[in-house]
Amino acid sequence: MTASEQPKTAIVFPGMGPSGFSEVGRFLTLDPFARKRLAEADEALGYSVFDRLRDSEDDYSEATQIAFLVNSMASADRAEQEHGLVPDLCVGPSFGQKAAAAYVSSLPFPEVVRLTAELARCEHAYFAEEYQDAVTHTFVRTPREKLTEILTELGERDEWYDYSGYLDDGFFMVSLRETELEWFKKAISQAGGYSMYSMVPAVHAPAFAELRRRAAEEILPKYDILDPKLPVVTDQEGTIVTTADGLRTMLLDTFDLPIHWPKVVDTLKGAGVSKMYITGPDNLFHRLDRTKSNFEVVTVGPGKRSRPARKR
Repeated sequence: MTASEQPKTAIVFPGMGPSGFSEVGRFLTLDPFARKRLAEADEALGYSVFDRLRDSEDDYSEATQIAFLVNSMASADRAEQEHGLVPDLCVGPSFGQKAAAAYVSSLPFPEVVRLTAELARCEHAYFAEEYQDAVTHTFVRTPREKLTEILTELGERDEWYDYSGYLDDGFFMVSLRETELEWFKKAISQAGGYSMYSMVPAVHAPAFAELRRRAAEEILPKYDILDPKLPVVTDQEGTIVTTADGLRTMLLDTFDLPIHWPKVVDTLKGAGVSKMYITGPDNLFHRLDRTKSNFEVVTVGPGKRSRPARKR
């Protein structure tokens, strides 16, 4: 077997989902890897992330985002030290892009902490002015043809919607007005689907081109992004990024392009990946059928037992 034919390993930094302070705070306090990363984050920002997290009531506040980043990087540290992880490729779907940028050394971790904080403030300001009633709804077990019918009805009523994520067969994220959410959830249920959760503010929607512009012109120019030390698979198109320009574009694409996990899986399979480490607080990606059926999956993070799940 040649070197190119050797089975490869990918590291995946998950996207954010709703989480409670008790579990996150406990991990930040007790895990030695998290404590080290938290101290770096505190120094980078000049305030106590833990204190602000404790006082926050927002699932996606600046402090919550920083804590998620800290826990994801701490989980990767643990995977390297305790599992001997040496990945060949890196993926960071949705919010996981930020941890991925730090892991592949395109930006030092303290810089990613500051970037994350600045982007959180930028998003907060944008959604205070635009799309104030937008939500992103995640749901499963919904046939594509049925979803098309539902969205067609929305369009016929001149209601806005955008696809924000293609996660698996019958598993989607759609952004829409909050005033239409209850109707949408009922329609999903009638189609045989199951609603999971709704995110505020909304994410990954083509309508948010102005947010992308603000990030591109006001935030990212402050940071000297470098070529990644290992290839990164974009979560939008599944393309492989090896340059600073490519990584910068990926970070901007997250604002107005939907996630497409099946394309990521196809790219990883095509690259010869057979084992995947998901490092961070993940309640989604390691559970997807497309993930479990194609890779040996090891989860390392808060609430995880750091054990591999069998490949089906």
